[in-house]
Amino acid sequence: MKAKKTIGTLALGVLLSLLSYNSIFGQQTAVFAEYNYNPFIINSAYAGLLPTTEATLTNTGFLNSIEGSPQNFTLSFHTPLQEGKVGLGAGFIRDQIGVTTSTSAFAAYSYKIFFDFKDDRPYWQIYQPGTLSFGITAGIQQYQDNLLELGIMDDPNFSQNINATIPTIGVGFLFNHARFYAGVSTPNLLGDRLATDDNLELESPIYGYFGYRFYNNRFEDFMLKPSVLIKTEKGAPLEIDSNISISYRNRFELGAGYRSNASINVLAGIYLIKNFRLIYHFNFSVKDNPLGNSNGLMISYRFGKGYARD
Repeated sequence: MKAKKTIGTLALGVLLSLLSYNSIFGQQTAVFAEYNYNPFIINSAYAGLLPTTEATLTNTGFLNSIEGSPQNFTLSFHTPLQEGKVGLGAGFIRDQIGVTTSTSAFAAYSYKIFFDFKDDRPYWQIYQPGTLSFGITAGIQQYQDNLLELGIMDDPNFSQNINATIPTIGVGFLFNHARFYAGVSTPNLLGDRLATDDNLELESPIYGYFGYRFYNNRFEDFMLKPSVLIKTEKGAPLEIDSNISISYRNRFELGAGYRSNASINVLAGIYLIKNFRLIYHFNFSVKDNPLGNSNGLMISYRFGKGYARD
């Protein structure tokens, strides 16, 4: 039994290490709560889009029962300047899967062009004018792959650890309207060109996403919000996340979604007083998955009027 357990642990470790090249290197596709409720973490053009400063902390995978399964921690903030025309922000991301860890820090700048579109909307919606936004990030990523911990002695691919520092430059574009939004971004245009370790093969994903806000004057306390995220990356299959959520007057939200790799997301959110928002999300596989299911928690604080309801 002990030998079987050791072999199983080793096999899982190898699988997690192989998965890391496509998941951590490209930064794992943001989960439902991440890109719908904190788009800034994948698109710098979102910086400063809100009326006031917002800070967000997320932790995904903290209750995972399988050792070495994916865990993610992010901390970010962004704020508007010059009457909203300029946005500044910064973020910290830590991804871990198996023996692989990626830690990134970045600063972001955005510039916006406003369009005065008139549209009916719920009285409680935090509304921004029609906006075309351009964003850029500059940062650094520290990548560690402790391959020697796997104990694979006869494979040159696992003969040494990898420890690399990678400068990153990313760009993003976003169009926002009272009823819909669409964006495209990439976190690292340079890939592995400036990496300090030549053994690194780094591809950067491209994110494209779209969302719509349905509401009717007869049901102005509710808003229905379908959204789609598409991730493409060289050497990895196309990923598509389809989601839908319903919000009640910035008091609570419920949502669900499906990811193309056969996993389902569910979400519940509550707005605590006027400045805090707490969201819990759960991702579970509908097929056999050695990585298991994952839980996530997001806490956001918005300054000023916060998540005002009127």
